[in-house]
Amino acid sequence: MTRYATLRTWALVLKVAGLFMGVFALFGVVVWAFEVEGFWQTLGVIFIGAPVAIFVSTWGIALGQALNAIADIGDAVGPT
Repeated sequence: MTRYATLRTWALVLKVAGLFMGVFALFGVVVWAFEVEGFWQTLGVIFIGAPVAIFVSTWGIALGQALNAIADIGDAVGPT
């Protein structure tokens, strides 16, 4: 039995939230690309806006993985 169940629960919550944020970011970028006017603005959305939006939306997944790593280290180092 782990002593870090709460930490692992929050890690799972952050990963699921990050997954939803990624899906919503992709949907938002597609809508944004259709809403702008002109070829160059559409390319700007696809090549500049999309990577930034997806990068920001995946921070929840990265934080969830960090919390899991902290819990793993605590289980390996802590008293049993």
